Amino acid sequence: MKKLLVFTIITLISCNTTSKKLPGRLGDKNLTINDDKRINQNLLQAMINIGLDGVPPPPPVTYNSSREEIQEFNNSLEPIYTDVFRPIFSKIELPDGLTNETKTIIGDDGNEIKLYVTKPTNASGGIPGILHLHGGGMAIMTAGDPNYIYWRHKLASTGLVVVGVEFRNTAGVLGNHPFPAGLNDCVSALKWVYENKKELGISKIIVSGESGGGNLSIATALKAKQDGIVNYIDGVYAQCPYISNLYGKENTELKSLIENDTYFLRVDMLGLMASLYDGIDSKNPIAWPYHADSSMLQGLPPHAITVNELDPLRDEGIAYSEKLKKAGISVSAKTIKGTVHAAENIFPVEIPEIHNQAIEDIKSFSYSLK
Repeated sequence: MKKLLVFTIITLISCNTTSKKLPGRLGDKNLTINDDKRINQNLLQAMINIGLDGVPPPPPVTYNSSREEIQEFNNSLEPIYTDVFRPIFSKIELPDGLTNETKTIIGDDGNEIKLYVTKPTNASGGIPGILHLHGGGMAIMTAGDPNYIYWRHKLASTGLVVVGVEFRNTAGVLGNHPFPAGLNDCVSALKWVYENKKELGISKIIVSGESGGGNLSIATALKAKQDGIVNYIDGVYAQCPYISNLYGKENTELKSLIENDTYFLRVDMLGLMASLYDGIDSKNPIAWPYHADSSMLQGLPPHAITVNELDPLRDEGIAYSEKLKKAGISVSAKTIKGTVHAAENIFPVEIPEIHNQAIEDIKSFSYSLK
């Protein structure tokens, strides 16, 4: 009788466990973002309005294609994204009370780097400075795009000095420059900002960016430590960082690459972008910080890492946060519920509460640093 009771309990537990449906495409490989009940409905409607819902079409190239073919495909993506975002952000008024200046510096590689400086007109005394590194998978987009101009202005309006970096990409109008070209530009910009803190009215430096810019923000700190200048950085704020290079590969580590595949981003497209940066199979931790070991992380400045619940990249950001904690680094981590990749940056009008909270979180983190 006792054996029968134990068997019954085990069976019930097993049934309850197996009957619980896994989230997203882990539970239904045909699920789309339109049908995932976790999605913020205002965000979904915004995506429908501009044709970013449903399943993005598969890329016309594969990992077996030539670098030139993959390059051409990535080149074609840039105008598609800019054509989507330009009309949205061109209609949004920029905050008042700000001063803009463009600087051109010579980077460590001897190339020119354009810096966009935005700061409060009436700022008095030193205030935190954001070294902003834009997204685009280190492959496409520019710091001069309307969405990034708006983001820098919105940050500056909260009482921050923001310096946007026009680093070299691997594709698009700023390509063809594989790793470490773009990262070297970011480190060069860091050095310039540090050397000009007084002129800029900056009290501390926070390196921040989303997606590919999240990668570069984290990697800039790793490279700065390697180069003996990690003290130049007071904090890192990375949004939805693109840091694993495990895209399109069999893996058991990062479930979100399966769970949220095709939700705004296709994992195979992420892999094709990555292949241009440092090769399909690269695990170089300076290029792909997910692979950094504890010795590389020790001594880094405080980090804040945010991820989006419905983003294929979610789990690599969470995993990196855990690695930082284990290495003894101060880190705050946040998952933004109901959102796709970088939604808080891309949809300021449609999800204003989420957008404004993201801006406030960066400001609060910046002012909290000692």
